[in-house]
Amino acid sequence: MTEQTQTGRARPEAIKAVPVRHPGRWLMLAVLAVLAAMFVHLLVTNKAFKWSFIFSSYAPGKRGVMFTDPVLQGLRGTILLTVTAMVIGIGLGVVIAIMRLSPNKVLSTVAWLYTWFFRAAPRLVLAVLFGNLNILWTRIGFGLPFDQQIGKLFGIHDLNAQFYSVRAVDLLAGFTAGMLALGLSEAAYMAEIIRAGIQSIDPGQAEAAVALGMSRGQVLRRIVLPQAMRVIVPPTGNEVIAMVKDTSLVAFVPVTGELFFQLQAVESRTFVVLPVLVAALLWYLILCSILMIGQFFVERHFGRGYGSTGRARQRLRDLQVEQTGRVTPEGEAT
Repeated sequence: MTEQTQTGRARPEAIKAVPVRHPGRWLMLAVLAVLAAMFVHLLVTNKAFKWSFIFSSYAPGKRGVMFTDPVLQGLRGTILLTVTAMVIGIGLGVVIAIMRLSPNKVLSTVAWLYTWFFRAAPRLVLAVLFGNLNILWTRIGFGLPFDQQIGKLFGIHDLNAQFYSVRAVDLLAGFTAGMLALGLSEAAYMAEIIRAGIQSIDPGQAEAAVALGMSRGQVLRRIVLPQAMRVIVPPTGNEVIAMVKDTSLVAFVPVTGELFFQLQAVESRTFVVLPVLVAALLWYLILCSILMIGQFFVERHFGRGYGSTGRARQRLRDLQVEQTGRVTPEGEAT
């Protein structure tokens, strides 16, 4: 008898894959579902919310509190206050950031002192303070500084060298006081954001641009800032959203043409507290949600060429350059 030898290796049995179980995830999902159901039940069944007061009619013959004319005017005032404060903050923030990065010690020190003060001072305190600055002066204007003191040196006691002046109580009150308080405070934060964005760019690029004959202003506008926007835009979007919410602080100045002030006036007339606060919350949620959507698209615009997709496109362009020597603007080899 011949002994048969098995030359082939025995085929292994098929692997029985068992999915990993995550009981903790299912438990957390169940807890969240219960909490969500409780929250929805609270919103639907609790009559203290008074949804009809908010949306349909808060008084006989009047619309819901969210859509009354004074509240809508306050909404427009909030939007205007946000825009003007951010324009001041961004514009002044760019100047202060450049001063912070300046080799001139005087300019950098002044910029540091500005950011130190306005970052340390609470915005509510600043708003109330700016609303009461008219105590310091009777009139504010433009002209020769120290005109009265100079006049006294020459024996002129009624010298007035101001070209234009306005009463301080008219200027430093209401909307203007709130706008200045928020805008000057925002400038300190925007200066730090812009400074961080500028410093995130490789200094070698600026040195190369200077070597090509570009001025410092041209380097900043054409080389540094376009690249720094990728770093600057996300925190700036967050600052805009925060500014929308911080406009409610100027109700204590007071700024009458502001959303929260107008809703507080409704609360004082009707003695209904919770629905008015819910109405204010809903308006702020709507405004901030719109800004979040806009921020997403702006970030995507300035983030082109970065991230996994941008790196993949860059590798594709590099391969095309190696193979063809040039690349089309659309990224297709010719």
